[in-house]
Amino acid sequence: MLPDVFGALANPSRRTILDSLLDGPLTAGELTGRVALSRSSASEHLTVLKEAGLIREERHGRHRIYQLQAAGLQELSGWLKHYERYWNQRLDALDELLDKENP
Repeated sequence: MLPDVFGALANPSRRTILDSLLDGPLTAGELTGRVALSRSSASEHLTVLKEAGLIREERHGRHRIYQLQAAGLQELSGWLKHYERYWNQRLDALDELLDKENP
């Protein structure tokens, strides 16, 4: 699942779509306007995000409503958390080095 999530997040338009959905569900038309994409291009990006488990689609009549799926991001967060200790150690070492050079 993680390769799908990384692939989905690699594209700036898809990250903008996810950012737009932070405030709540939006229709496909609303998302298209916010991301400044053609309908067909937006549809492709939405499909990638759905397949990666990052968004959910609901149909209400003729409209499709998209909503952020936090569970897809939770797996990524867990994977990144594994490396947090490493980066904290590196930043602590850098902090110590800078303190020595600039007392």
